Amino acid sequence: MTLQPALTVRNLYKRMGRKDIIKGVSFDVFPGEVFGFLGPNGAGKTTTIRMIVGLIKPTSGDIFIAGHNIRTQFTKAMQQLGCIVENPELYDYLSGRENLEYFARMDRSIDKKRIEEVTKLVKLESRIHDRVKTYSLGMRQRLGIAQALLSGPKLLILDEPTNGLDPAGIHEMREFIRSLAKESQLSVLVSSHLLSEIQLLCDRVAIMTNGEVIKTDRVSSLLTTKEKVIWNVSPISKAREILQKETDVTEHLEGLITPYSEENVSLWNKKLVNKGVQVNEIKKMKPALEDLFLELTGGKKSD
Repeated sequence: MTLQPALTVRNLYKRMGRKDIIKGVSFDVFPGEVFGFLGPNGAGKTTTIRMIVGLIKPTSGDIFIAGHNIRTQFTKAMQQLGCIVENPELYDYLSGRENLEYFARMDRSIDKKRIEEVTKLVKLESRIHDRVKTYSLGMRQRLGIAQALLSGPKLLILDEPTNGLDPAGIHEMREFIRSLAKESQLSVLVSSHLLSEIQLLCDRVAIMTNGEVIKTDRVSSLLTTKEKVIWNVSPISKAREILQKETDVTEHLEGLITPYSEENVSLWNKKLVNKGVQVNEIKKMKPALEDLFLELTGGKKSD
């Protein structure tokens, strides 16, 4: 059985003046997955998110949230969406529970049971009656997520969820988001400039540049296609001459680098040895997502 996406973006365009700044963007986010949305400065990522959350209207194309088209079923679509942009807005002088009760009053369908459910989901049971001013930044983020989940949305959008956190807090937030998505089958779209964190956090990513999505795939698949091999060999000049006849070769502090190919590595190794090259070590190297990102976006850093 095919799962219905919590978010479907199809052929999305946004024109400003005479210029298309978003050009045919399409992707899906499925239940239970953490989806990374990446792009360098000016790529159009923020504009796309603003269209998804209903702050600006697309020029053309469709956005469906839990099957509801935001153009024709705006209210129903927005009811299935929770969103936090950087630091959540909370009242420091109130307890965590009182903050949730305050926001729950805006939606009559939210009862005390739901407040208890989201408190448990974000693992704040032991501190929910303490004032928010005593919370760490990570706890504030989790309370903000609880607030965004009050109405029971199918899709949660988090913009820079680890912003300002120390390494321990980043690790805790990463584990929390992953467990939240898995346990509740919630779809989570994450935007972040920390590519190393996105690599550890997300199941799939979409990489955007110049208003277009240029790559969408599982993080593991993207990185596997860019795996390299480091050859620690001697003499290095002779090895380079042999390998250059077979594949692309670059030099590294530890030796020579070639693309990884399981079937070719043993063949290349045999050729080197037969030609009198001493092969000391063959080491597979998986690239960081940042390397792939910079390659695909022409060296532009994430915003």
